[in-house]
Amino acid sequence: MKSDKMILINFKKAQSHLGKIIKMEEEGSYCIDIMQQNLAVIGILKSAHQMLMERHLNSCFKNAMASRNERKKEQMVQEILKVTKLFNK
Repeated sequence: MKSDKMILINFKKAQSHLGKIIKMEEEGSYCIDIMQQNLAVIGILKSAHQMLMERHLNSCFKNAMASRNERKKEQMVQEILKVTKLFNK
């Protein structure tokens, strides 16, 4: 699946950038340069999060809503609300 590959690529990019940020901090690089790299990682992780959410809504969530299990439906809705709340902090 294309989105699965892109999610993984984004996580690997973030990991690589984070390693560079750690090295920059250890070497005493200019604060603004470190912050710019940090913002790049945040952007990559937000993108991965969005792709994960879309995948979840189009698979797990859709399947739960199509079922007759009301408890499962409510649980799915609560999970989405919880993740959305955490993301917006």
